[in-house]
Amino acid sequence: MQYGICNLGIVPIRLEPSDPSEMVTQALYGDYFKVLEQRKKWSRIRFAFDRYEGWIDNKQYLEISEANYKSLLDLPSILSTDLIEYVSDLKNDLYPIPIGSELTGIELLNHNFEGNLSNEKKEKTNIVQTAFLYLNAPYLWGGKTPFGIDCSGFTQMVYKLNGYKLLRDASEQATLGHALSFIEESEPGDLAFFDNSEGDIIHVGIIMEDNYIIHAHGKVRIDRLDHSGIYNVDKNLHTHKLRVIKKII
Repeated sequence: MQYGICNLGIVPIRLEPSDPSEMVTQALYGDYFKVLEQRKKWSRIRFAFDRYEGWIDNKQYLEISEANYKSLLDLPSILSTDLIEYVSDLKNDLYPIPIGSELTGIELLNHNFEGNLSNEKKEKTNIVQTAFLYLNAPYLWGGKTPFGIDCSGFTQMVYKLNGYKLLRDASEQATLGHALSFIEESEPGDLAFFDNSEGDIIHVGIIMEDNYIIHAHGKVRIDRLDHSGIYNVDKNLHTHKLRVIKKII
């Protein structure tokens, strides 16, 4: 078994080992993973954080030892909390990294960082405030940054910055926590999940006070939430059908 760590700011993870293939998620700086299969140009990986799998270009990560991988698993997560910051290498070249980048393994990369840091302290009360950092970020399938993000990438990153782990896709996130019977039972920071006509969960957002919700749909935006679903205040119509509300933490 081989192991790796992302040594660049934002790296696309593909469904298939091909540049034109669909981006299913992103590796951010410092994300580390198992290498399940390695080819001449591509490697199929499984992230340590959420066990999500996909293909990464071999030029966009650094191989690490099994001992280093296991040591990272045992260390508390340290994250960059600035929307955009830089790490520098031994030649003082700068590498831009986005909010939520993992700094735990920075010594393995021989990089230096002087920005603001977070740790694994769990703070549910800060979840909505953290979500505002992504407000108006454009929707991007597979994205996980303020420069482009999808609905489940948004909830995952907001929770991650507050010390909690969520799985990657909305349907996977919906398996966590316990369900609430009514919106009135929810608290700011709880998650609302929405399904399609086939009953598949396809969307997720973060509940705010006074029946508002912040979610990624076209962009990260704030809309009304009622017992039917999300009511788009710009279009004056319901855009998503409510399936379940979950208290994850």
